[in-house]
Amino acid sequence: MKKQIKRNVIKELILRHFENNAREYMIVIVVLFIGIIGGVFFVNNSSDMQKNEISSYINSFVTSLRENANNVDMGALLKDSVIQNITLGIALWFMGSTVIGIVAVYIIVMYRGFCLSYTIAAVMATMPGKSGIIFALSTLLIHNIILIPAMLALAVSGIKLYKSIMKDRRKENIKIEIIRHTVLSLIFTVALVLASFVEVYVSTNILKSVIVYI
Repeated sequence: MKKQIKRNVIKELILRHFENNAREYMIVIVVLFIGIIGGVFFVNNSSDMQKNEISSYINSFVTSLRENANNVDMGALLKDSVIQNITLGIALWFMGSTVIGIVAVYIIVMYRGFCLSYTIAAVMATMPGKSGIIFALSTLLIHNIILIPAMLALAVSGIKLYKSIMKDRRKENIKIEIIRHTVLSLIFTVALVLASFVEVYVSTNILKSVIVYI
C-alpha cells in the first residue's frame, strides 16, 4: 500500500511538472534543435580531411565490432555510460541550482543536441543508404527516447528554480524550490541511469545482431 502511494505521489509530481512548465519545455526543445542543426551544419561544412578522418574512425569502429562482437565488455560499457549520465544529471542539477549557472544549462542541452546530430550526420555521410540508417537507429534511437526527455526535464527544473528565485527571494521560498528541484533531479537522473542500461543491454545487442548487414 505504501509503495503504491509513493508511486502515485511520484507520478503526480512528474505530471504536474510537465503540465506547469509547457513554455519552458518549448524553450529547451528549441535550444536542443539549435544544437541539432549546428551538428548537421558542422559535418556538412567539414573539410575533406576532416570528413576522411570521420569516415576512417567510423569504418574502423564497425570493422572492430564485426570482428569482436562476442568479446564486448558489457560491464565496462555500462560503467562508462552510467558515469557519463550521472555526471550529466549532477551537472544539470548543480547549474540549475545557481542563478549564474542557468546559462550553462542551455549550453549543455545545445551541446547534447549538437553531439547527437553530429554523430547521425557523420554516420549517414560515411554509410549512405540503408546501412547508415540501420546503424544510426540501432545505436542511437532507443536509449535516447529515455535520455533526451529526462535531460530536458532536468533542464526545465533548473529553469523553473531560477524563475522562482527571481520572482520570490524569500529564504523559505528558495529552500522549498531547491528541495523540489533536487527531488525532480533525482527522479530524472534515475531515468538517465535507466537509459544507460537500455543503451548497453538493448542498443548494443541490437547493433551486434545487425552489424553483419552493415
